[in-house]
Amino acid sequence: MDSLVAAAARALARGDPLGALGRVGQRDDAPALALRGIAMAQLGEHPRARELLRRAARAFGTHEKVARARCVIAEAEVALLVRDLRGSTRALTAAMLALERHGDHGNAQQARLVLARRSLLLGRVDVAAATLDGIDTRGLSPVLAAVLHLTAAELALRSMRV
Repeated sequence: MDSLVAAAARALARGDPLGALGRVGQRDDAPALALRGIAMAQLGEHPRARELLRRAARAFGTHEKVARARCVIAEAEVALLVRDLRGSTRALTAAMLALERHGDHGNAQQARLVLARRSLLLGRVDVAAATLDGIDTRGLSPVLAAVLHLTAAELALRSMRV
């Protein structure tokens, strides 16, 4: 990873999407496209974010399975934010499984959370419950742990187990 991409990733982790865009905003390589997509999502520019994340996934290609899978998950997260629940979850499930095979458990668990939240929004409480049961809580980041607990609380409300 070159220094500008690494600096942009650190800026995004700090919650500074404009700082990230300042570093990779003019680049069209796959890592820069992915970081630009995440930055645009943080800025609320969801259609542009989805377009950039799709371009990044294509640019990573089949030889970089982990990076491509991360882009698929990020795009699914943005789709969830804008309540675009059309389409299949096949790509998201395949990305989750690829990340698990490659040892990227944090992002695989994020994919499971996206699947569970999507199921809840579609009213598929039983599917959401089964998906949440499959999440390994050991080593979850604080952000993912919070999302997990909020999703579990919403599941309890929807299934009348308050």
